Amino acid sequence: IVEKDRFQTLGDLRKQWTESGVETSRATVYRRVQEMGYRCHIPQVKPLLNQKPRQKRLTWATEKQHWTVAQWSKREMPKCLKSSVKYPQSVMVWGAMSAAVNAASYQEILEHFMLPSAEKLYGDEDFIFQHDLAPAHNAKTTGKWFTDHGITLLNWPANSPDLNPIENLWDIVKRKLRDARPNTLDELKAAIEASWASITPQQCHRLIASMPRRIEAVISAKGFPTKY
Repeated sequence: IVEKDRFQTLGDLRKQWTESGVETSRATVYRRVQEMGYRCHIPQVKPLLNQKPRQKRLTWATEKQHWTVAQWSKREMPKCLKSSVKYPQSVMVWGAMSAAVNAASYQEILEHFMLPSAEKLYGDEDFIFQHDLAPAHNAKTTGKWFTDHGITLLNWPANSPDLNPIENLWDIVKRKLRDARPNTLDELKAAIEASWASITPQQCHRLIASMPRRIEAVISAKGFPTKY
């Protein structure tokens, strides 16, 4: 039974045994599974990739295979916070690659937050902006906005969070927030901003420096999801 479906839980096994007339506890099922040489693990959740997305990821990674860490360092990742009025109190955090906004509001964010950030970081130097394939990002009007402002976009394969190191930054923020326990919306905003501000340049550099390894991992996996 275990070898036929590795994703069954101990509860699933116990149910099947019970239906076949074997009354036992979950603990007994666990012991028997252990005795048979199996171990229980929580499976890693990865995006479902069929052949076409895998091929696009592989092509993308091959094209970027020789990019240096210095080149990856010129990806713009601004941030801002947007309040949500839904109950319970929460905050939607926008971080330059996804947001629950439409194309018009996304372009306003780019105008009021990304451009000043890019000017401060790069001055008159060229840089490459990266966002994913969310509808607001992929809209024709958004593409025109970037063209009108002379900003180069990094082409991006679908379903590829393992290629985006800022996902790791969000994980750092979430882990730091676990002990904050904010009680109000303002406290939540302050905690998020404090968590983000506590991320060191060294952490950012290590994540950016991982890009060549991520690229190689995608190529080695022939486009399938990687460990990142």
